[in-house]
Amino acid sequence: MNVLKRSGEEVVFDSAKIKNAILKANQATEKNQLTEQQISNITESVVKQCKDINRAVGVEEIQDMVEKAIMAEGNYDVAKNYITYRYERALVRQANTTDKKILSLLGRNNEEAKQENSNKNPVVNSTQRDYMAGEVSKDITQRFLLPSHIWEAHEKGIIHFHDADYFAQPMYNCCLINLEDMLQNGTVISGTKIDSPHSFVTACNIATQIIAQVASNQYGGQSITLSHLAPFVDVSRKKFRNDVARELTEAGLDATVEIVNQIAEERVKAEITKGVQTIQYQIITLMTTNGQAPFVTVYMYLDEVEEGQTREDLALIIEETLKQRIKGVKNEKGVFITPAFPKLIYTLDEDNVEEGSKYYYLTELAAKCTAKRLVPDYISAKIMKEYKGDVYPCMGCRSFLTPDRFTDAGIGNIAEAENYVAGQHKYYGRFNQGVVTLNLVDIACSSNKDINKFWKIFDERLDLCHEALMIRHNRLKGTPSDVAPILWQNGAIARLEKGEVIDPLLFNGYSTISLGYGGLCECVRYMTGQSHTSPEGMEFGLKVMQYMNDACAKWKADSNIDFSVYGTPMESTTYKFAKCLQDRFGIIEGVTDKNYITNSYHIHVTEEIDAFDKLTIEAKFQKLSPGGAISYVEVPNMQNNIKAVLALMKHIYNSIMYAELNTKSDFCQVCGFDGEITIEEDKNGKLIWKCPNCGNTDESKMNVARRTCGYIGTQYWNQGRTQEIKERVLHL
Repeated sequence: MNVLKRSGEEVVFDSAKIKNAILKANQATEKNQLTEQQISNITESVVKQCKDINRAVGVEEIQDMVEKAIMAEGNYDVAKNYITYRYERALVRQANTTDKKILSLLGRNNEEAKQENSNKNPVVNSTQRDYMAGEVSKDITQRFLLPSHIWEAHEKGIIHFHDADYFAQPMYNCCLINLEDMLQNGTVISGTKIDSPHSFVTACNIATQIIAQVASNQYGGQSITLSHLAPFVDVSRKKFRNDVARELTEAGLDATVEIVNQIAEERVKAEITKGVQTIQYQIITLMTTNGQAPFVTVYMYLDEVEEGQTREDLALIIEETLKQRIKGVKNEKGVFITPAFPKLIYTLDEDNVEEGSKYYYLTELAAKCTAKRLVPDYISAKIMKEYKGDVYPCMGCRSFLTPDRFTDAGIGNIAEAENYVAGQHKYYGRFNQGVVTLNLVDIACSSNKDINKFWKIFDERLDLCHEALMIRHNRLKGTPSDVAPILWQNGAIARLEKGEVIDPLLFNGYSTISLGYGGLCECVRYMTGQSHTSPEGMEFGLKVMQYMNDACAKWKADSNIDFSVYGTPMESTTYKFAKCLQDRFGIIEGVTDKNYITNSYHIHVTEEIDAFDKLTIEAKFQKLSPGGAISYVEVPNMQNNIKAVLALMKHIYNSIMYAELNTKSDFCQVCGFDGEITIEEDKNGKLIWKCPNCGNTDESKMNVARRTCGYIGTQYWNQGRTQEIKERVLHL
């Protein structure tokens, strides 16, 4: 059993420290002291509570337990002295809230930092630098930028104010890069003018440079579409035809159109291979200023380009992208493994979903890729057109823009994009302002199952979230374009003038701002006693979802800002919320008895349910999560059952907007085992990863890839998320 110190360092639990703290409070009490037996009883009680929690317990949690246990003995004088001692120590710590955390980061023993982001290596200098800056930002945010009641609600896990480690700077969350504008009309990178590329490979190379620059000027994910690269294939093709004709003529050979085109086409295919390889390897080897590879999604949708040569070229790029991802990338031992990025999304549509359709061969290839490498994920063009009227990718892993309403309103080209077409809906170049997440489980538990009280508390928490979201919005207002030229001046988001503020892009639906939520499953279970897969549970769950949508609609009408309900991809927050719930309400079976709460509207990971039924049921909730959400099904190794993968893909097309298949893709560097590395408990009750073949538990000598929150994580997870991964049941 371990203890998580305030600095983030995890140490072995020592009951003697609890006893000593009680003794000091007892000695400071002149009358009515505790007996030795009472002190032992209190210590044993606290130790038992810590063991029952079955995770590393925070120092503050232990102190709360001690405080309650002393009062349970009826000795309020000792309790008063203990509380006074805690308060005095808190004042000392508040003199500087960041030093110890920064020192523990530098000492590489901050367990919270190690497990905060499953795609950041907390040992390397660049990540440590980002985390150190983040600690300063959080300190400034806590003390100066947020009202105390907002920060207190955040600390208690009532809400979560996301990305406080970046909030000191005027930065937004995630975006869809307007790569088309930047490639077709030129851009500027680090003060250097970049003209429109004259080949597909050059376009791919410039794209990766843009991706790295964008990642360093925001804190969330970004998406590009392959359709913006497709026109440059024909640029290369025409160049190759000229080159081949000249070479054949100079060699005295017959340069017929047929021969020239045949040779040129072979060079085009080689060029596509090289360009796709450039994107894959540069993205995973680039290191941005926030200490990780760019969190980038690559979108594959054939109907984004017109029929004809460009669409055929896009099909070639998609085919090569899938083939290279199936192959994987080499780890340090030279073995091909599954990379975390770029994430891939493949759109299912009429021309590729049915066997015999024109591009069905790409869908078959996508199925093979998913079975081996976890991606691509799938968007149903059919369902998305029904929900949103248009088809476009999410920003990063799951955050979706609202449908374009500024074009329909005739507001015009407020971003000054050079590829703007009047009357044509616009999605690329748009962004999300930020997220504040609501803990639905806390609302339920706070109501004590009183339905009237539940809705009253819900209203109070929604008001709290709205206040926090407006703080995020107002933090961006007045931001000059000069703070991030790649975004605001050189085309990724806009082409504003130097010194011009970004304010017009914060209204009229150009950007979105997200009301996140988590724990619908446990909320419904507490209030109804049932899963939200049951008729009664589903009815209540859908009411909860609609209630949040109604609030967002009202806020939007009042402010002309596009608020949207967002199924938060909680990684470390799932653990934080669970700990706070246990602290506030104790252990409630089926509600707070795990070290995690369920992501967004998802069915609980332990609930036995068929894959097709799961997607069908979750589709009802996903429709009410328009700001972003993704559903998944957990599957075994499917590499020898591609027909089943294709059947699931067709079901996704017909039933749900956005979904994925979770499989396993691991490698042990010690023994060469290529299969599923398992999760087990060590002697202190901590969950660890262990090779089932050789018993290796050294995380630095294994490659583990797991779907975490819509994206693949490869740097391990906190104990709450690890327990959630361990307890997932198969749906197929």
